[in-house]
Amino acid sequence: MKPDVYAANCPTRQILDRVGDKWAVLILLLLREQPMRFNQLRRTIEGISQKMLSQVLKSLERDGLIRRHAIATVPVTVEYSITQLGLTLAGAVDPLRDWAEQNLKDVLAAQRRYDAQQKEEAA
Repeated sequence: MKPDVYAANCPTRQILDRVGDKWAVLILLLLREQPMRFNQLRRTIEGISQKMLSQVLKSLERDGLIRRHAIATVPVTVEYSITQLGLTLAGAVDPLRDWAEQNLKDVLAAQRRYDAQQKEEAA
């Protein structure tokens, strides 16, 4: 049976959840450039908590999008890298990042107009 993303129980939605998660997208785009350690990722991605980073990394690993590699040091060093499957997803979401960067001013202007209109209507 062909997947139907509009069906409530379609597993495709789990994958779309990953694509719609800003933290997952940012992690994939960073790991596409180079493997990184946990603390490198945490320092580079401003605003992400340690708990959230850990949860997203586990989800990405479970989905086969990244690989976790433990290095036998004291303490243990963990490095994350993107998989071939993750590269395909990073390539698919990178145009969304480009779009967001190119259209940021227009979106912010639209938000200001909307907020001003809502304020006028409430008054």
